[in-house]
Amino acid sequence: MKKILVAAIFPTVFSVGYVQAQEVKPEMKSDNEISFNAALTSDYRYRGISQTRLQAALQGGADYVHNPSGLYAGAWFSSIKWTKDAGGGGNLEADLYAGRRGEINKDISYDIGVLSYVYPSNGLTTDANTSEVYGQLTYGPAYVKYSHAVTNLFGISDSKNSGYLDLGANIDVAAGLTLNIHAGRQQVKNNSASSYTDWKIGITKDFGVLTGAVAVVGTNASETSYASPANGKFLGKTALIVSFSKTF
Repeated sequence: MKKILVAAIFPTVFSVGYVQAQEVKPEMKSDNEISFNAALTSDYRYRGISQTRLQAALQGGADYVHNPSGLYAGAWFSSIKWTKDAGGGGNLEADLYAGRRGEINKDISYDIGVLSYVYPSNGLTTDANTSEVYGQLTYGPAYVKYSHAVTNLFGISDSKNSGYLDLGANIDVAAGLTLNIHAGRQQVKNNSASSYTDWKIGITKDFGVLTGAVAVVGTNASETSYASPANGKFLGKTALIVSFSKTF
């Protein structure tokens, strides 16, 4: 089996929904909030690597937040192709997560939690299902996040304790218009050939009825390690990704 890591519109969709929720004044929020999201993207990239063989994906999920405590939980789903292409089966990714958000002071906020990526019927020799714990600090529009794998990483043998460092900023440049900047480093334990850096620069626009996003995404990943078994195409190539999402 070729070693294929998974790929990135999830952080975009999730952060858009969270930003919208943050715009509501605290005194106007109910103690318990439930929201839903849906999206269509031209290519599902996760940490810069396509999960859909450079093709489109349908995505959606639901989130629960307990505002007094900052506790939250949710589930998110996307169509994928990589598990089947890698010699297994299944065409679905299900992300299950829970955590807590809060403020350290008036300038710095935190987000800690656990996230499990579940691939039903993936059937790979090394199970693709992966769990990570994560922690994030946010200062103004900028953030730093670290995710640590407590299992093997997406079907890569002997890769437990791999880590991903994510640096970025979401900068408001006009009403409803946000500049998205990101750089990340995926370190794969005991497998340096699968380690790589990814980056993204894009714009998110809130149109009211839906949110649109355009981004250029790229990596310096190995073209051998991250070639699609189905057609040999490089899954970490630099590309323009377009997505439309709605939170309700």
